[in-house]
Amino acid sequence: MWLAGRVAQLARAFALHAKGPGFESPPAYWDTRSDSVLGGKLAPVRYHTDRFPPRAIDYQRLVRLIGPANAAVARFEGLLHAVPNAQVLLTPLSTQEAVLSSKIEGTQATFGEVLEFEASAEAASEEKLGDIREVLQYRAALRESVTNLGTMPLSQRLIRQAHGVLMQGVRGQNKTPGEYRRIPNWIGPKGCDLDGARFVPPPANEILERMSMWERYLHGEEPDLLVQLAVLHVEFEAIHPFLDGNGRLGRLLVPLFMVDKGLLSAPQFYISAYFEKDPGRYYDRLLAVSRDDDWTGWCEYFLGAIIAQAKDNESKARAILDLYRAKKDWITDLTRSQFAVRALDWFFEKPVFRASDLAKSSKIPTPTAKRIIREVRDAGMLVELRAASGRRPAILAFPELLNIAEGRSVF
Repeated sequence: MWLAGRVAQLARAFALHAKGPGFESPPAYWDTRSDSVLGGKLAPVRYHTDRFPPRAIDYQRLVRLIGPANAAVARFEGLLHAVPNAQVLLTPLSTQEAVLSSKIEGTQATFGEVLEFEASAEAASEEKLGDIREVLQYRAALRESVTNLGTMPLSQRLIRQAHGVLMQGVRGQNKTPGEYRRIPNWIGPKGCDLDGARFVPPPANEILERMSMWERYLHGEEPDLLVQLAVLHVEFEAIHPFLDGNGRLGRLLVPLFMVDKGLLSAPQFYISAYFEKDPGRYYDRLLAVSRDDDWTGWCEYFLGAIIAQAKDNESKARAILDLYRAKKDWITDLTRSQFAVRALDWFFEKPVFRASDLAKSSKIPTPTAKRIIREVRDAGMLVELRAASGRRPAILAFPELLNIAEGRSVF
């Protein structure tokens, strides 16, 4: 069953920041090469009309990657079953994925800034607040979509609902959340006209037809699910069905597909870190499908991303599980409280928090909550990010957990 598949985190990144009706401005690192020159100017790459579904994927080239990719995802799924309450313990990884997926699109909010905002409801500036909201809505869209998968399959309907949540209360919310675009758009330097564009998606009057073909491919039988996911991702990004949010939504499709197809039991697959390490290569691989008809090259890249991130996800999830097991006995011995494990679960779910929130949201009696916080802070598990001042409670953090999610020591 090496053809057991993994569905794709890639379904998002080709959609770039919408800077206004008509065009989108790509990040500065996006490769600007083109094979076509008209009148001394680079001609825009246009959507690959009549070349979807692809007819020329070279599975012989992909065999060396298909088996390892499926095996890596299966190993990660096995580990998820060993994690008690994975949705809670792995919350920091879900937040980090939202941060990195949004960063690919140009937001500057860090993992720590997002968590501190959730604890304090304070941001350094309006611009930073806008970035943080985009991250939080990405996470909200994933959670609602997983809930919706309980009553409907992955489909256009579910995707449009996810887009409505993704764009709620953020920059671009005036760009018809949940609705396909009704005007042409193109991707290129800020303020460019169509002739100066880098990529031109299909016209608005073709969106419904293109997305219907995409949905038929989604529900069709293909030789391998992970290759199918790779194709679904690049096609979604090339269609560019919404005015804004296409990139984030495309990456959101990866864990949704995996849950929908039964490859994962929970939406805990995080792929954006791979793309964010070399976004120029990511965008060029996406573009090469329309420019060069290079579906196989894209699938090779995508399967490599799956292998690398499955291993990274497994490593981080295992480190979190080991940390939880060690702290479970430690906090029980330290506090001698019947609420010790409940408090620990809460710390894993909210690794940056206001001191007053533990008692409010965990149903631990206030005197006991205060004592537990004091004892674990004094023992070094928690650190104070902001001291209490007047009526403002202290903000504390769980640095060991945060450093695992970041993949480096930053707290």
